[in-house]
Amino acid sequence: MTTPCIITCAITGSLPRKSDNPAVPITPAEQVESAQEAFEAGATLMHLHVRNDDGTPTSSPERFGIVLEGLRKHCPGVIVQFSTGGRSGAGHERGDHLHLGPDMASLATGSVNFPTRVYDNSPELIDWLAARMQAHGIKPEVEAFDLSMIFQAAAMEADGRIPAPLHVQFVMGIKNAMPADRRVFDFYVETLRRLSPQATFTGAGIGRMALEVARWSMASAGHVRTGMEDNVRLDRDTLAPSNAALVRQLADLMPEYGRRPATAVEARALLGLSPSAGRA
Repeated sequence: MTTPCIITCAITGSLPRKSDNPAVPITPAEQVESAQEAFEAGATLMHLHVRNDDGTPTSSPERFGIVLEGLRKHCPGVIVQFSTGGRSGAGHERGDHLHLGPDMASLATGSVNFPTRVYDNSPELIDWLAARMQAHGIKPEVEAFDLSMIFQAAAMEADGRIPAPLHVQFVMGIKNAMPADRRVFDFYVETLRRLSPQATFTGAGIGRMALEVARWSMASAGHVRTGMEDNVRLDRDTLAPSNAALVRQLADLMPEYGRRPATAVEARALLGLSPSAGRA
């Protein structure tokens, strides 16, 4: 018997350009096409950023809306997760698109150093984003860039700022933030299970550690993330021809760990989401 594993595909991000890999989807039409291919390959949660036509990041609700509509049309049942990250906007601008009603949205529960900047998430902004998600029936995915963010997420669950159960993504391998380290990953899992026993989690490795962190998460009964936001290569020498190819790479590994890609119905049940999309 195999256990379902949710594959998240972060199809675009804010940084990768076509100069890094020509397959990086930039326009809304490219993103919808790429996401549909990834969905058909086994990804059932799509993490979205949007870009201007010149490739620069934006928080444009109009662009998020176009991609959301396309995914709901072409990927039946897919879980749509909006980014509220800080590369494409500042302050409350980062939540201006949440009224569109995605299933989920990212929520960093603290600040952290990135390669060339501070990813600034003030307590006021965290609480505002969490409240806005709750008002629109959106499940947060807590982005944990270090241990303190797991403790903060558990505190927010305890006092009702984040509805139970938590879903936490352990982000590892960003320069100046938490390195991808197996003992640290295992401690993250242990700590989350102690603080929030019903929580689910995903392992997300950046760059060359993407596949390794996915393996750790599969082995620990967690879920996995891939996609061109995190890594544009299949291996050191091979550019990924598509997001779907990155998804298939993970799906092909799953039997080693007694896992299989979760269906959209299974993924929604595992995360405690509505059985159908477009409820908002």
